[in-house]
Amino acid sequence: MNGAKSGRREQILAAAADLFAHHGFHGVGIDDIGAAVGISGPALYRHFRSKDAMLGEMLSSISQFLLDGGTARTGDAEDPERTLDALVEFHVDFALRHPSLIVVQERNLANLTDADRKQVRALQRRYVEVWVRAIRDAVPGTGERQARSAAHAVFGLINSTPYNRHLDDTELADLLRRLALGALRSLV
Repeated sequence: MNGAKSGRREQILAAAADLFAHHGFHGVGIDDIGAAVGISGPALYRHFRSKDAMLGEMLSSISQFLLDGGTARTGDAEDPERTLDALVEFHVDFALRHPSLIVVQERNLANLTDADRKQVRALQRRYVEVWVRAIRDAVPGTGERQARSAAHAVFGLINSTPYNRHLDDTELADLLRRLALGALRSLV
């Protein structure tokens, strides 16, 4: 795919994410998405076969982005505590930069086709496993089930950013990092 077409697809997905987050998947029509990017609704079909395909690509690509980013941070860190710090920082940064995607993911997983939902869930499970390994390595004595529950709890904390805008991004990032790491390090 050439760069211009790829850039246009990304622009469409970003606009769709904002609209889906604010109005819900079913509250947004193809014409609304087209208007948001300056083209007609039917012209979107040159880039995506349907609104469902847009949602599927959106949620699959963010799940893949998180998995790739999380995996990269586990290979780069010199010790388990640094790995955990890097994972928390990565997820906090993602949440602050992409609050609409978090809302869309939270509200619209059920709107995916079965195939897309299976793919997204598989990617999400793999991302959780990256965290489970990192937590268990950084906090010796933590069991697998406890680490998995802790990872999900930390995701809930960090993914609250779309609803928690009382601080500027720098202050909120610092608070979320400290809370997440404090919770994880208190496991044993």
